[in-house]
Amino acid sequence: MFDLKFVRENISLLKKSLEKRGEDTKILELFLKVDKERRELLKETEPLKKKRNELSKEIGLMKMRGEGREGILEEVKEVSRKIKEKEAFLEEKEKEIKDILLRIPNIPHSSVPYGKTSKDNKVVREWGKPKKFQFPPKHHWEICENLGIVDFKRASKISGSRFSVYWREGALLARGLIQFMIDVHLKQGYEEVYPPFLVNRSSMIGTGQLPKFEEEMFHINSDDLFLVPTAEVPVTNLYRDEILEEKELPINLVSYTACFRREAGSYGKDVRGLTRQHQFDKVELVKFVHPSSSYEELEILVKDAAEILQLLELPYRVVSLCTGDIGFSASKCYDIEVWVPSDRKYLEISSCSNFEDFQARRANIRFREMQGKTRFVHTLNGSGLAVGRTIIALIENYQQEDGSVIIPSVLRPYVKGIYRLEKRD
Repeated sequence: MFDLKFVRENISLLKKSLEKRGEDTKILELFLKVDKERRELLKETEPLKKKRNELSKEIGLMKMRGEGREGILEEVKEVSRKIKEKEAFLEEKEKEIKDILLRIPNIPHSSVPYGKTSKDNKVVREWGKPKKFQFPPKHHWEICENLGIVDFKRASKISGSRFSVYWREGALLARGLIQFMIDVHLKQGYEEVYPPFLVNRSSMIGTGQLPKFEEEMFHINSDDLFLVPTAEVPVTNLYRDEILEEKELPINLVSYTACFRREAGSYGKDVRGLTRQHQFDKVELVKFVHPSSSYEELEILVKDAAEILQLLELPYRVVSLCTGDIGFSASKCYDIEVWVPSDRKYLEISSCSNFEDFQARRANIRFREMQGKTRFVHTLNGSGLAVGRTIIALIENYQQEDGSVIIPSVLRPYVKGIYRLEKRD
């Protein structure tokens, strides 16, 4: 979020940013209009307040002189009424301005490639070679249902479409992956935190989900609470309205949460199987860093997330998102995409973003420099990884012709030593 003064003084910069993102620039025109109305109201209110103060002093003098004050009291009453009316309008304009500021997206970093859609994203590097199968590889949902480890029909019965029930070894695999991912990230130097799965409106505003993406969220009206769309929300807000010490930075946190998203508008797109669910599990990495090192920390974040795929020996690539595909709050974002044999394409499994001070301004997260001056921190986050999509990649890349699935050696200690997933008799 940008402050009012910055937006007022950088309209051209923000207009170029919106154009690069493919966003409508009318929001800046609206800002200028409302800001002008707000300043005019302030100009109109100040003389009235000055006059009220002068009249109040005059009333005091008239009282001392024993003079009648009925006429001037009526005048004060009328001036006060006008002030109250102006202040009510001013309060409305302040709310309008705040809402506009909350809806202006972050400015892409100069290194972000220009583009209009995901087709313009740039592949930065690749790791591993896709396996060549001696048989037509099956889709993960077919393998999972055949093995009896994921049940989509019963999930639909109890919750509706785009939910899943993990059975037996499937549940063990999901739980084992979560623990495996967290253990790897703990060795990398992250500190574990287990936050609530429900957050308040201020938390959602702080990380940029609200107000723009409210329709994407599951909301509990009676309590005005939201189910978390990602652990990024509660973990980033741990330090909302706080001042950290410079020596504490960087702070590196890892967290597991279930995640909940409506996925509005994605109907007909990757909706079968585990790819795009309303509820899914994810391990998240969140960083609070010094502004001078945030882009170095972004590269570290990508490396830390990708290590999970390297240990599981799953081919992947890193993609730099273009200006038209980058997220609302991000200054720069890399997607890590894992190879899916059945579709012969890469599937996003992690997004790693540097938000610079965009989220910190919204959530008021600062740090105190050694000299005593306070500044906003830079925040970063990335999936480390999405569990359901990791299962997709494992099931499909390690499938065998007989329908069984080999468990990677590094994961076996987390699934009771199971070597192979096979169909039960």
